[in-house]
Amino acid sequence: MSLATYIGSNVKLPINDELDDIVTIGSCFSDEMHRLNIKKHHFTTSYVYEVSSDWGIEITEYMNKSRLKESKEKLLALCRLMDHYLKSGDFFELYSCWIGEEAEQREGALTLNIHYFDIDAIEMPEKTLVRIEK
Repeated sequence: MSLATYIGSNVKLPINDELDDIVTIGSCFSDEMHRLNIKKHHFTTSYVYEVSSDWGIEITEYMNKSRLKESKEKLLALCRLMDHYLKSGDFFELYSCWIGEEAEQREGALTLNIHYFDIDAIEMPEKTLVRIEK
């Protein structure tokens, strides 16, 4: 099984297939049905994409240190990327789950400001809907 992270936005995002980027927008593990289930059950936004990488973005104390560090770097890189696309007052949503669990009930919710959060103080386990506001 694979942990996928989905991003929801009201702004259309370009698909980025650059393999050397820490974060790319495009399909890696998911198909259209997975993304439709995320939109139906979790997101309020118009567009849904997968954040492609070797593993989804998950930040918990139970992760091994290298995967935790990588997830934090991905989240920060994604916020920098989205900062270019969003206007003040806009937001994007993130949701990570195992492939095939997109329609299952979420287990938590978190709201962050795109510019002001302590990456070392947040918990972002799977099945948490994260809203990041600009």
